Amino acid sequence: MAYEVEAPKYVRLAQTIQSRIEDGTYPPGTRVPSENQLVQAFGMSRPTVVRALELLKRDGWLESRQGYGTIVRGRPAVVEQKDRRGSEVLARDESQTPGRLVEVGSVPVPPRVASVLGLPKRAKVLMRRFLVEEDGEPVELVSSYFPAGLVEGTELESADLLSGGTRAHLEVRKKVRFDHVTERVSARLPEPGEAELLNLPDGVPVLSVLIIACDASGQARQVSDVLLPADRQELEDTYRLG
Repeated sequence: MAYEVEAPKYVRLAQTIQSRIEDGTYPPGTRVPSENQLVQAFGMSRPTVVRALELLKRDGWLESRQGYGTIVRGRPAVVEQKDRRGSEVLARDESQTPGRLVEVGSVPVPPRVASVLGLPKRAKVLMRRFLVEEDGEPVELVSSYFPAGLVEGTELESADLLSGGTRAHLEVRKKVRFDHVTERVSARLPEPGEAELLNLPDGVPVLSVLIIACDASGQARQVSDVLLPADRQELEDTYRLG
């Protein structure tokens, strides 16, 4: 069973401040409200506010200037990273990817997807499930979910392989402009059907990478759940210490 874990308060506050930077409420070059003002405005404790501000500074949205306070820098410069899984999923050309389309159809929205898309629990969404293979062996199971209102006028419901990737397809057919992606990584035991598709022995967990693709307003337009056999994965990150 998969459990939905709500993001910590300081992360949710950081996301709210980030959204206000993006929509121009806090323009680049201006000061953000003081810690006291943020405590009062959001009803959160000072430690929570401090952690949220530190997170935004670390990620390049804010900076501290001595004698002037905390300044808005704006959206950080994008650094090209070819191994971003979300970008890969959005751009994946099914017709050119080794593997097979295992399921296409309307399904009840999974709980963690419903919370991201803002849908009620019993809502239906379109799912495209693709099994990626290497040398004939399954390596990745990708289940992509689309709100019903986004599907009309597209080929997402087709059982034929989609050319060019979902991002390009939706930009052309629905004029959707994807702006950013959030990835959430968790671990769980696979459901029986998932284990069978990935050819996993009993008891082997999977890494679930939930990819949330949003437009500039922050609205999620596509959510993909990428399952990876945990016994074949290694996560590594290199970063500078401040």
